[in-house]
Amino acid sequence: MNKAQLIDSIANEASLTKADAKKALDAFVKTTTGALKKGDRVALVGFGSFSVTKRNARTGRNPQTGQPITIKAKKVVKFKAGSDLSDAVQ
Repeated sequence: MNKAQLIDSIANEASLTKADAKKALDAFVKTTTGALKKGDRVALVGFGSFSVTKRNARTGRNPQTGQPITIKAKKVVKFKAGSDLSDAVQ
């Protein structure tokens, strides 16, 4: 499902116009991004939670040459599915 399909689905489920559904989705993404940038955790009970974790620097290999390279440390976004979502998928 891409963004346009998600907007259509939200509009149908919530009886909204596509424009309002797009605004709602964009607001969710913007708010979630802002919270994660600050280091906060975003939890949606039953659905899951988004958090930021730090990945340490490590040594990797250049796939073309096989030479070792250093991969810098960075922050990555992590999603953990909630129990309701996990149960619905299975």
